[in-house]
Amino acid sequence: MLADFGVLDGFGHVSARHPANPSRFLMSRSLAPALVAADDIMEFDLDGNAVDARGRSLFLERFIHSEIYRARPDVMSVVHTHSPGVIPYTISQVPLRAVFHNAAFLAAGAPVWDIRKGFGETDMLVRNAAIGKDLALTLGDRPVVLMRGHGDVAVGPSVKLAVFRAYYTDVNARLQSQAIALGGEANYLTPGEGAKADAVNLAIVDRIWNLWKMRASTSPAK
Repeated sequence: MLADFGVLDGFGHVSARHPANPSRFLMSRSLAPALVAADDIMEFDLDGNAVDARGRSLFLERFIHSEIYRARPDVMSVVHTHSPGVIPYTISQVPLRAVFHNAAFLAAGAPVWDIRKGFGETDMLVRNAAIGKDLALTLGDRPVVLMRGHGDVAVGPSVKLAVFRAYYTDVNARLQSQAIALGGEANYLTPGEGAKADAVNLAIVDRIWNLWKMRASTSPAK
């Protein structure tokens, strides 16, 4: 889905906490998201170790997922993207803020995590548990964290809500950039408006999710 929308390209990844074992999570082998099939899904523990690797290559940044699941028992899905619309908000002094109701989950703001602050000059990748833990700390109890010069992470209590948040984080960023380009002061959602609008979104997320599933099911086969 997210690959079809351009939120994910050849990079980025989606995971889900194991429904029967909260100390495990499911994630594909290292592969472009649009190419992932059922046989590519692997099981990992919260140290980022594959339960049955069978020689398959692993994502270096699986520690994004393992450390967020460790820190956030409420999170059932994690999405990491390099959304082009979001990147400017990771490197500028302009905060990403909710500009419309579908992105109401951003009304309380999205923190920006800077790998350089804790780890110096790196390759920008979350390649071990210590870096992943630091990222999870910046995420805190928010639904989205931005990563300087890298992308963002969206989380949720279900795969569909994490995907919803990843998609609308990118849409919101693009709309906010357009509003700023118009000049003048943008009128963002307040935290109160965001809380009320997000409650509605949570109740009707199946509407857009079912549409996305239908479109994905009719996409050309891999």
